[in-house]
Order: sequence, then structure tokens, then C-alpha cells
Amino acid sequence: MNRSKSPLNQWAHLRPFAIALRTPERNFTWEELRDSVNQVALGLLQQGVVSGNIITCVGKNSPELVLMYLACLEIGVTCALTMPQPKQQLLDKLETLYRSDEKTFVWLVSEEQNLSDLANLHFDRTEYQASNLVSHYHAQQLASVIFTSGSTGTPKAVAHTSQQHFASADGLLQQFVYQADDCWLLSLPMYHVSGLAIIYRWLWSGAALKVGTGELSQDVHNVTHASLVATQLSRLLETKQALDLKRVLLGGSHIPLSLAQAATDRGIETWLGYGMTEAASTVTAKRINSLESAGRLLANREIKLVDQRIYIAGETLAKGYLYQGQITPLCDQSGWFDSKDLGQWIEGELQIIGRADNQFISGGENIHCEEIERALNQHTAVIQSLVIPIADERYGARPLALVQSTSDLEDLALAQWLSNRLVRFKVPDVFIAMPSTLLGSGIKLSRHAAKEWLKQSTNYQVI
Repeated sequence: MNRSKSPLNQWAHLRPFAIALRTPERNFTWEELRDSVNQVALGLLQQGVVSGNIITCVGKNSPELVLMYLACLEIGVTCALTMPQPKQQLLDKLETLYRSDEKTFVWLVSEEQNLSDLANLHFDRTEYQASNLVSHYHAQQLASVIFTSGSTGTPKAVAHTSQQHFASADGLLQQFVYQADDCWLLSLPMYHVSGLAIIYRWLWSGAALKVGTGELSQDVHNVTHASLVATQLSRLLETKQALDLKRVLLGGSHIPLSLAQAATDRGIETWLGYGMTEAASTVTAKRINSLESAGRLLANREIKLVDQRIYIAGETLAKGYLYQGQITPLCDQSGWFDSKDLGQWIEGELQIIGRADNQFISGGENIHCEEIERALNQHTAVIQSLVIPIADERYGARPLALVQSTSDLEDLALAQWLSNRLVRFKVPDVFIAMPSTLLGSGIKLSRHAAKEWLKQSTNYQVI
């Protein structure tokens, strides 16, 4: 595919009658999709949107959000994607995105009562002739803004061009096969880079995309590819339902080799990777095997390790962080982005140790929170965990573990269970049931939110 030309127009020309998009209401061919997107784009122009503007789209995945994003590409508009949230949080993000003299455009994917007074765009594809649209797509123009909180909880607006997203898609799909007759389920939210990456892999390959209802057991029908967490795949396999899945890209916590083998027995390849918002999703990837690592470097990326600290360069790196019309580059003139992750090479594959800022010293010994979490998450009753350092008079700091499990924590005797898997000083002194307030806010748990909860709800001094 020619990265410099509108991908939608290219596929509408090359594969006009092939199914491009499957939704609960109908299927779109590439030609029908182009016409529908052009109608949405014309509707935006009629509402005063012009090339170079930013449109903030608030909400979860839907067919309309996919069409809206593609319409933004066609008219040269940057699409900022964000989740449903309290009004003040959205106002903070809008302050980040727009200059004081710049018009704010906000579209709500669905009616959010607390945000309705901020919305000034509506979705319209019915009144205008699609053929009247002149595409202003440009691969090097800013296409997306994804917010990432990092470890501090302060939102950063990461801005990518389509060219950078396509470099990411190209590198992954050289290894993770996704061809014209395949269909990828949009199973992750577009307001996370892992979800938006699915959109660009779809546009790169010219295959099909499915937007479901959110009920995975139903949505997975007639789907060959999906991005899931291990528990989702495990539940699908346990149902014994017929699956068309060929390949699954897994994210999240520890992925048991037994799960990968169970999927293989059903004809499903399981893959995992390492990536981040700033690098347009996946940087390394591999098909799961007995070697515990994040895989090999994908094309269009570079990695170097300096004292185990991971630095990333290459074509997928974002333009930078957007703030009120100004872009702050991710890295200095050297071109290397400090991921703030720690890693090491093992048999040519990258093994992630953890976040540099999640390492702390206890009695003179280095402790990595993620190492303890990986061990905890291998317990059959543990769903997920977060380890937080707390102050200790004797050792300076000690690990505390928040654990979501299927059983009472006292019955699990986790300290004793971990004693056979970790050296003694790495076993947490305290285990607390994961509060429900920390669950369901995103793809992964927020360490920042967990620390804030501990400060407000317990007497432990968080470091």
C-alpha cells in the first residue's frame, strides 16, 4: 500500500466489493465504506470543521467512531481520542489540546449526561453527496492524539502521524500474518494505542475489521484475529464454542505456556509483545514459547540498552507531546526515546525487567515491583496484582501487594506460596484485596491510582 495516499480510497479502488467493515447493523464493502466516510466528512465540514483542526472524540468503540476517525483522516483533521470521564478531567484534556484562541470541537460517541454541554458536533452522514468530497489526506500530517498518564497520573497528549502508525502496522504484520480474507475484532478501545493500532493494521492490509457489541463470546464469531488478555482467551477456550480464530495478540499480565498450548490445540497461534503509546504500540513481538521474553525487535524500530534502560528509536515514534498547539519532541537530537523501562537481551529476545521508577531499594537490595507481580500472577487464584513500596523503619522500604483473586487472600497463604518462587526479601510483607475502585478503568491497572488509594484508605506510608 502507498503510505502517502488515502488508504480508504486505495482499497475502494483495488477491492471495491470486498467486505471491509462488519458491524452489528450491517457490513460495508470498501466502496460503501468510502462513500459513508465521505458523507461523515462532508457533514463535519458543514459544521465548520476545517483541515488542521482537532476534533476530540469521547467514548467507547462503535461503528460511528470508526467512521468519524476515517473522516478526520480524509479532511486533514487531527482526531484526539479519549474515554468517558468526569467533566473536570475532560476539561483538563481540552486545555491541553487547544490554544485559548482556538475553537474547541467535541463529539460524544454516546450521550454522556455530565458532558453534554461540552459537545458541539454531531454525527451526520445522510444529507450530502459523497462524491463532492476532495480528500485532504496526508500521511505526514498529525492524525491522532492518544492520552497517556505515565507514572505520575498527569495526562500527556501523544501525537502521531498516519505515516508513523503505518510504520508500526507494517513492522508487526511482517511477522503476525493478517491477510485480505482475514477479519480482526476491534476488541480494544481506540482511545488506547493498542486499539488504534488495530485500525491501522486493517487499513494497511486491506482485510476486514469487525466492530462488535462488547459481548466477546458473540463478537468472536467469523473473526480470525483478536487482541485479548489471557483471561479472555482462557474463557473462550473453556466454553468449547466453535472458533474461527487463527491468531491472537495477547497483552496484560503473565501468560501461562499451558494457555498457549491449549490454543495451539485449537489451531490458534498466540503472540505477545512489548510496546507503548509513544512508539505507536508494539515494538517487539513473538509467538509464545517456553522462553519468557517480549520477543524480537520488529521492523521500522530500533532498541538499545544502556545499563538495562531501554531506549527506542525508529519510524514509529510519535512526533511528540502536544500542548496547546505546540509539539514537544519525545527525544533529544540523538533520536532515542527513554522508555523508562528496564530490560535485558536473552537469546536475541528482549526480556522486560520492569519500570525504572518501579524499582526501589529495601535493606540495600534492589526490588522490582513487576518481578513480584509476575510471580503472584502465576497463582491459579490470582487474577492480577500490583506491588507498591511502603516505608519501613528497618529496611527503608518494603513491598505491599494489592491482589485481585477468586478466593479469600488469607486462604491463599500467598507469602508462603511465594517463598518457593522469590528470594525472601522480595516477598511482600502485606497483602491487601484489590479495591473495586481500581478495576475497570482501562486495559491495565493504574499504579498511580493504587498509590493514591493506599494513601487515602490505609495508614501505610507510600513511597
